[in-house]
Amino acid sequence: MSKKDFYEVLGIEKNATQADIKKAYRKMSMKYHPDKNKEHDSTEQFKEVQEAYDVLSDVDKKSQYDQYGHQDFNTGGFNQGGYSSGFEDMNFSGFGDIFDNIFGGSRSRKKYNGPIKGDDLTYRFSISFMEAAFGVEKDIVIRREDICDTCGGDGAKKGTSKETCPMCKGAGQVMSSMGFFQSVRTCPQCNGAGTIIKDPCQTCHGQGRVKKERKIHLNIPAGVFEGARIRVPNEGDAGTNGGSYGDLYVIVNIAPHKDFKREGNDVYSEAKINIIQAALGDTIEINTIHGKEKLEIPEGTQFGSTFRIKDKGIKKLKSNSNGDHYIYVKVVVPTHLSKEQKEQMSALKYSLSNSPLYYKPRKEKKVFFEKIRDFFSGE
Repeated sequence: MSKKDFYEVLGIEKNATQADIKKAYRKMSMKYHPDKNKEHDSTEQFKEVQEAYDVLSDVDKKSQYDQYGHQDFNTGGFNQGGYSSGFEDMNFSGFGDIFDNIFGGSRSRKKYNGPIKGDDLTYRFSISFMEAAFGVEKDIVIRREDICDTCGGDGAKKGTSKETCPMCKGAGQVMSSMGFFQSVRTCPQCNGAGTIIKDPCQTCHGQGRVKKERKIHLNIPAGVFEGARIRVPNEGDAGTNGGSYGDLYVIVNIAPHKDFKREGNDVYSEAKINIIQAALGDTIEINTIHGKEKLEIPEGTQFGSTFRIKDKGIKKLKSNSNGDHYIYVKVVVPTHLSKEQKEQMSALKYSLSNSPLYYKPRKEKKVFFEKIRDFFSGE
């Protein structure tokens, strides 16, 4: 069967430099490496890549190949170079170092039977609007993988102990050979643990861990935001082989409030006044998250006017200051008037109709006014 062109095998042009050849070799070796590629012909393709590189990376061999192609290589090799096309005779000096760098060799292989940290857990936790504003301490109950009390996490029945795996001799890995090539894989008998349990614990069935409920005390800070993620160290699942616990991440959900809305650290609410209060001005009492506050309504207040009460919003995280409280004013038009009220309103109507309506609207930034209006209209 005719051989493939070595340049074609490596996917390069004939004018490729030695750096190009080496780069292409690394790429194709990774693609067809038997540990990475499980196709039935990957081993043969891998051999072709190595053979092509062995020739093209040698200046003399490359020169002769460029002149005569595969001809000299199929008759036993070079007269002077001692090269044989038999793959079993190839010189693999330096080959192991290359694949140590590409795939992780014996010096960098994972220690399968070492301590493994436990998994992190996530818990969603709902609190009220006011609890988020002022902070709260609460207890939650979670279920996690915890160390088995019966065997102390060992997995073996009390009075017995683990034994060294006879297949991997405690290494957690075994070496297999495919012709010239040797690969390392997880030991199938101990699953990488390096030990086996002949008499497993009856409580955890040899796992060393069991599901347990655990009460955890949470301290939610004032000013926490919706969706905040709070880390609680070492409250996740227990590790294996003596590994540490994972962490718990509490995701905070905040319930809406019937009167207040929040944007950042600022609080927003509505206040309703009648047309007389709007026209003549008044002092009204409003609710804030900090309690009742007096608010001065100036003469000639228009529907949709907004007022600010400084520092009556939500506490800023990592700060002693608060946001502000904004009040959106709605002027309520009466729908049911008594006879006397109608007479008074008619007189006022006559008075106003004979004089120009002068008023000075509050200076509001249009963008801010529209923002507040949409905030309460649900748009």
